[in-house]
Amino acid sequence: LYIGAVSAPLCLPITNKYIHILPFNLQIQYPEQTREFDSRLTKTGRRSLSHSISHSSTDSNSSGGSDAENPEDEVSPRDMQQINSKGNMDFCIKNIKLADFGRREIELAEDEMTALMALRKAAQGEKPLAAAKIVGCTHVTAQTAVLFETLKVLGAQCRWAACNIYSTQDEVAAALAEQDFPVFAWKGESEDDFWWCIDRCVNVEGWEPNMILDDGGDMTHWIYKKYPHLFKKVKGIVEESITGIHRLHQLSKAGKLCVPAINVNDSVTKQKFDNLYCCRESILDSLKKTTDIMFGGKQVAICGYGEVGKGCSAALKAMGSVVYVTEIDPICALQACMDGFRLAKLGDVVRHVDMVITCTGNKNVVVREHMDLMKNGCVVCNMGRSNTEIDVNSLQAPELRIVLLAEGRVLNLSSSTVPIYVLSITATTQALALIELFNAPEGRYKQDVYLLPKKLDEYVASLHLQTFDAHLTELTDEQAKYMGLSKYGPFKPSYYR
Repeated sequence: LYIGAVSAPLCLPITNKYIHILPFNLQIQYPEQTREFDSRLTKTGRRSLSHSISHSSTDSNSSGGSDAENPEDEVSPRDMQQINSKGNMDFCIKNIKLADFGRREIELAEDEMTALMALRKAAQGEKPLAAAKIVGCTHVTAQTAVLFETLKVLGAQCRWAACNIYSTQDEVAAALAEQDFPVFAWKGESEDDFWWCIDRCVNVEGWEPNMILDDGGDMTHWIYKKYPHLFKKVKGIVEESITGIHRLHQLSKAGKLCVPAINVNDSVTKQKFDNLYCCRESILDSLKKTTDIMFGGKQVAICGYGEVGKGCSAALKAMGSVVYVTEIDPICALQACMDGFRLAKLGDVVRHVDMVITCTGNKNVVVREHMDLMKNGCVVCNMGRSNTEIDVNSLQAPELRIVLLAEGRVLNLSSSTVPIYVLSITATTQALALIELFNAPEGRYKQDVYLLPKKLDEYVASLHLQTFDAHLTELTDEQAKYMGLSKYGPFKPSYYR
């Protein structure tokens, strides 16, 4: 606002009403740049945050501030024929020309992912995944690329699609494709593109997978739906997310799970480090980058008090927010109360809160009846695995004036970054789970869902201790005998979490 010669009333939004403040002697002039911004906003509408951030990497690397986009961005990768420097075409990505930039990102990630690199070095001579044909559906980022290439070094053949339509780093996908890694992923896929990419990984003449690495269960679901005969050769499934684990348990209960599966999500290293510690940091970064909001004094409703909910709640409480927690599990609910949070039903507090964050992995946690009660400008976002937690379809109404982040998809993966160190822990766990299932003698694992063996869980943690100046205490023979343990572990029972 500038003091000038044109008189105009000033309207301030207060809750659901507009209060008119008469100008009296105050004269307000709106500069041309403000009018230009307003006209652009009217013309384009209020872009969703997920769309804005989907262009953030290219915007930040562009030399100018123009809104003009590369003409290639308007063409779907499915309609382009791209060839890498070796003449290979078995991939579908945004732009193969980004490969050099993506390779530098992968190399930087390798420097931080010391445990995975140590695993690569220790096991590459043995090739424990020789003859493994792994089909994967996870995020495609610099960090997961280190995992993909580690699997390749360990002897595996791989084909990959993205589990999230917004989280793919196009330059990383290009770097993988340049190295003849069959990857089918780009940032901003449509739902149809998403399933097409998964199908391109599976429906290949002369190549059939014998292992599945999944994040959300979509690859497993697609094979069950379209190519069930492939499970005759599949030795096992490794699943990372709570949503995918729910799907596997449903198959198991129905007697339709025809191969063993390892639940990586509930391993101690994944639960504590990826879900709790990672979300405790990334929730603040994600909200700041997308909304620039001030946390102090804000009222926040967090749906779910599992490890993700615990991390988000602790972070926002530490920043001075008033945090309410909703929970169905009485044990988690009691933990929330003991941690100093107010336990409530969403419908009872939704009128007053400034933010609603879902962390459940369930569906229809936030529905239209909640949205109708929200304040104007209430921020709604999802930190759980599934994009079904928020009823996004009911937002297609002009009377709703709330701010939805990342179109209801996982916020920290869509609009921010996850600490590389945490991703190293998860990736190492996934690699060891694949090695375990692929090399397990016949009969060790039946057609059921298993936790990662505690010995491997502890091994992942020990590899990452090398990053710190940390020194483990060793049991004496007498102490080990007294506790009934091996000096070298495992030190906790399989049910320990």
